[in-house]
Amino acid sequence: MPWGRAELNAFTRRIVAAARRLGLLCAVALAMPAGAAVAPEAIRDLAFGDGDARSKAIATLGASGDLAALPLLQAVLDGDVKTVGEDRVLLVKGDDATDLLTGKAVKPVPEGVEDLTVNNRMRRELGTALAALKLVSPERATRLAAAKELQNGGADEDTLPAISAALAKEADPEIKGMLALTQAAVQLASTDRTTRLAAVKALAQSDAGATKTLLLGVLDRKAGQFVEADAEVRAEAERSLKAVESRLSTGEMAARIFSGISLGTILLLAALGLAITYGLMGVINMAHGELIMIGAYATYVVQNLFRKYFPGAFDAYLVCAIPVAFAVAAVVGMVLERTVIRWLYGRPLETLLATWGLSLVLIQSVRTIFGAQNVQVENPSWMSGGIEIMTGVVLPWSRIAIIAFAAGVLVLMWLTLTRTRLGLFVRAVTQNRAMASSLGVPTARVDMLAFGLGSGVAGLAGCALSQIGNVGPDLGQSYIVDSFMVVVLGGVGQLAGTVYAALGLGIVNKFLEAWQGAVLAKIAVLVFIIIFIQKRPQGMFALKGRTVEA
Repeated sequence: MPWGRAELNAFTRRIVAAARRLGLLCAVALAMPAGAAVAPEAIRDLAFGDGDARSKAIATLGASGDLAALPLLQAVLDGDVKTVGEDRVLLVKGDDATDLLTGKAVKPVPEGVEDLTVNNRMRRELGTALAALKLVSPERATRLAAAKELQNGGADEDTLPAISAALAKEADPEIKGMLALTQAAVQLASTDRTTRLAAVKALAQSDAGATKTLLLGVLDRKAGQFVEADAEVRAEAERSLKAVESRLSTGEMAARIFSGISLGTILLLAALGLAITYGLMGVINMAHGELIMIGAYATYVVQNLFRKYFPGAFDAYLVCAIPVAFAVAAVVGMVLERTVIRWLYGRPLETLLATWGLSLVLIQSVRTIFGAQNVQVENPSWMSGGIEIMTGVVLPWSRIAIIAFAAGVLVLMWLTLTRTRLGLFVRAVTQNRAMASSLGVPTARVDMLAFGLGSGVAGLAGCALSQIGNVGPDLGQSYIVDSFMVVVLGGVGQLAGTVYAALGLGIVNKFLEAWQGAVLAKIAVLVFIIIFIQKRPQGMFALKGRTVEA
């Protein structure tokens, strides 16, 4: 017999009700530990116990390390756990309810349901217990958030077992360091002298800055009295403090040296091309910074081409951008040399003014093509992140890659100048142009190729700089003065002097920044270079040869 509309509607309502009951039973199952329900005593204490009983039940569940207890504690915090009389505890979701003590569905929701009162103390304890349980989550983000919550005042002695268990299993260095500090902070507040002494000794192995704050708190005084009454604990805290300060000082020193080498490497890349055009050829090229900028924009164009046509190989765009940046900057440099600079050799003032005008032309050309705003050049995924050598000291992969890249460019340039026919011709023309010409060296072509080589290296510098900063029309203006300082300080025409000057200026600048700030550090470096050049005009390494000696 076919069903009528009333029978069909009744069947549909029964299906929906069954689905709701099934969903509610799944929620209850999630609220129970694997293999067994939450102990009825713990549920009764949560629902009917006094403040201390509830706190104990929450702490017990939080320290259990069982993720299955998470939904139950979360339901209490969300206000979904309710009571009926003095013997029933229900999990209520909309129109459906389940008895937490028996696991049976309750339909309909009985009358007289009362909300479970969750005061501020209980709310705080629930948050701490939930954080402790999340420490065993397989998701790193969940564990990190829980560790931060505990570190920000959410931990107490009741959570120590959960923290200790999580600390023993944790492999992530950042989370492990946070948990260790949290554990020590709780133990330092213990009333047990042995526990406090063990915590102080354990902190001596830490390399985190927050450890110093904890130990200083042990040695602090209030109203003329030591916060820590035990003299042995204070003595151990002083020894631990010295060890931590020494380790932190070493870490800061390593970070400054690395930052100095990184800055020096950037200065070296920017100055290597100028070491040829100015150091070897004697051309004061004020457009050198714009050649760096052209290399950066070439990298930007290659990036966009890969993003549009080869998105699957995007991480390889930088490898292709390197020769493109070199070639584009080299071609622009050779064009400038053939059209303008070749007519100005031996006239430094006119060369300076002409190349300054060319720099303005190049800047405006880039603004016309790409716009006046900075453009975004993304790092490949393999350049993201870094190496954490100790807490708070991270060596970024992008900087490490640039240091390695600069070393490679330096080696290739040295080989080019000392082991190739072009390098031989460049050195011959530099030392005695007339003699080289009389021996058949095509000096005009050598000038063009040497200028193109220096411009191409400037393009490589722009490719590297695009990975650590903004790319805009004014990019090169930030490096032109520093590049000249490096070349002059190292010695005109001396590749080794350029390397020493760049790395030395980078490291000295970083140490002075930590002492007096960036502005005063820059002024101090400039004053030093002025005084140095007055005492030694030839720079750190003087060019030796018959021409100089004559």
